[in-house]
This record gives sequence, C-alpha cells and structure tokens, in this order.
Amino acid sequence: MLYISNSVTIPESEIEFSAIRAQGAGGQNVNKVSTAVHLRFDIKASSLPAFYKERLLHFNDQRISKEGVVIIKAQSHRSKEKNREEALARLKELIISATKIQKPRKPTRPTRSSQKKRLESKEKRGRIKALRGRVDD
Repeated sequence: MLYISNSVTIPESEIEFSAIRAQGAGGQNVNKVSTAVHLRFDIKASSLPAFYKERLLHFNDQRISKEGVVIIKAQSHRSKEKNREEALARLKELIISATKIQKPRKPTRPTRSSQKKRLESKEKRGRIKALRGRVDD
C-alpha cells in the first residue's frame, strides 16, 4: 500500500513495476543486472477519489501520458529495491503536488512614494541626456 494521506491509499496491485537495465556509467554491473525500475500507474483505472483523478489528468507534467498513465523511471541507486522505493516516493510526491490548491494571487499596486521616485529618476535621466549633444559656440 502506498499511503498518500490519512484517507487516500493506493494498493500495490494498481502499480506496475518492470526492471530494466540502467543507463550510464557503472562498469560491468550495469551491463549484467537490471536494477533500474519503470513504474507505471494508470490514473483512470485506479481506485483514487474522483478529485485526485481529475487533478492528476489535468496536471501539466511530462511524466503523465495523454492516455492518463504515469510513467516514472528510477535508476539512481545500485539496488532494485532502493530504485523501487524511490519511484514510489516520486509517485506520491507527484500526486500530492497535483492536488495542492494554490491560493490566487492578489495583485498589489506600487506605493505613492515609489511612483514618485520612479518619475523623479526618469526626469533626472532625461535632463542628463538632454545635456548631451552638439555644443554651439
């Protein structure tokens, strides 16, 4: 079971793991042993609440395919078990970040003194530039 919150859990049967060979450096071990893990999680077929499913399907993340399948590849550790744990942690993090509701930003206005300072600096810069130019004797 993957615990997302107190009331939301994902059974292990809904998460599909497949072992693959890791990329990059690692000597002979990387060529022989399949330690990297591909995690696949189908959002539409899962037992997640409707709110979670809707938020995940509309979440803009490259790990979520158009068909609604989350694909996570973990290969940073040398053991398959640690890569599996990391993939599960990343899935949990993705689900939590997709369901967080950000409060709307309240636009602020510049203060009167900051507007005054800005206009004074523009005037000063304009006077400096006006003094440049051809000097007539």
